[in-house]
Amino acid sequence: MKGSPFARFMIDSIVEWENLLMRTQENLDLWLKVQSVWLYLEPVFSSEDIINQMPVEGSKFKEVNIAWHNLMNRINDNPAALTVVEIEELGQILKTANEKLERVQKGLNDYLESKRGLFPRFYFLSNDELLEILSETKEPLRVQPHLKKCFEGISTLKFDDEKKIHGMYSIEGEFVPYTRVIDPIASKGQVEDWLVQVEEVMLKSVKQVVEQSYQDYMKKSRDKWSIAWQGQAILAVSKMFWTMQTEEAMKKSGLPGLQQYYDRLQNQLNETVAVVRTDINNLQRATLEALIVLDVHAKEVINTELIQQEICDPNDFAWLAQLRYYWEDNNVWVKIINCRLDYNYEYLGNSARLVITALTDRCYRTLCGAIYLNYGGAPEGPAGTGKTETVKDLAKALARYCIVFNCSDGLDYVIMGKFFKGLSCCGAWSCFDEFNR
Repeated sequence: MKGSPFARFMIDSIVEWENLLMRTQENLDLWLKVQSVWLYLEPVFSSEDIINQMPVEGSKFKEVNIAWHNLMNRINDNPAALTVVEIEELGQILKTANEKLERVQKGLNDYLESKRGLFPRFYFLSNDELLEILSETKEPLRVQPHLKKCFEGISTLKFDDEKKIHGMYSIEGEFVPYTRVIDPIASKGQVEDWLVQVEEVMLKSVKQVVEQSYQDYMKKSRDKWSIAWQGQAILAVSKMFWTMQTEEAMKKSGLPGLQQYYDRLQNQLNETVAVVRTDINNLQRATLEALIVLDVHAKEVINTELIQQEICDPNDFAWLAQLRYYWEDNNVWVKIINCRLDYNYEYLGNSARLVITALTDRCYRTLCGAIYLNYGGAPEGPAGTGKTETVKDLAKALARYCIVFNCSDGLDYVIMGKFFKGLSCCGAWSCFDEFNR
């Protein structure tokens, strides 16, 4: 209209309307920006616990909240567009609110970053999930639903009447007692403080259970021992004795010794299958199912890789290429070829194990070799062939925390940086699924 040759008769009115519409557009853009940030921050600062931990940002948000409510009430009384745009200093009110909210949001992000630094597993949570956890400072029991996001194997913790923690339960219902009692109340509302203790005691408790079941192995028959302890300890100790007894058979009696040990493994497998057919609970059944998967593979390694190839030397590559477990220096060590990897004692519950094929073994050798040399690995292949499951199962074999992250177009350097911070701080593995997309 302004560019029309007939506009000169009403140019003053056109300029006035143009200025009004431009100002309205600027104010609406600012309005939407303030509204979206306010909607995000309002539930956060409605929690007294968060305000107590962030008093400066809390008071700033309170100022913005009062100004925003006053403005919305005035607009609600007379919502006509021309009346709203003529509100005195509308743009200045919105601009001031926006600046204050930006400072509040920056303070909130700095606060969350400091909490992540104290408990690195928080790096794997979104800001909303982390705020939900941090807002429950007075009631430790309310943190329980979020535990699965920080600990793969822990479903709930065992609290007593005084809200002290005595142990942990897996999703399957398996219980592991803690080596010491944790008192969340003593942390004075610092959720990350007692979660650090949960992590520390979890590792010590799993190690204690593994050690106790290792000592108990020689005292009981294997079928009774296999249903007397937690699943993770059963699998680790079973692999340790398989490694030790195989090497003893090779050193003492050569091929005849390996043949005898193969027959013994077959008998052990039959005994385990017989126990599965008895009246046992679901937890024991899950342990035995995972044990049978590993026992079948262990038996076949003795037959196909050693006996049929006439190998009876513990230093032969065919034996060194297997995933072997040792109890050395009061610790579990996992060896494969020339790699010596530590067993991390991360509690993973009583979960199922992957059936190990020749290709799985090759993946294990390659990935362990890469990790030992401080490299990463990238299994490649068609969809649904078990790439992700292989990585997850290797993490279970080494008792390591493994986070599977499904990549998408929204993945950027900020998210990757946050992930790598968490991985380097807590020693976890991450599997970036569909990374090539």
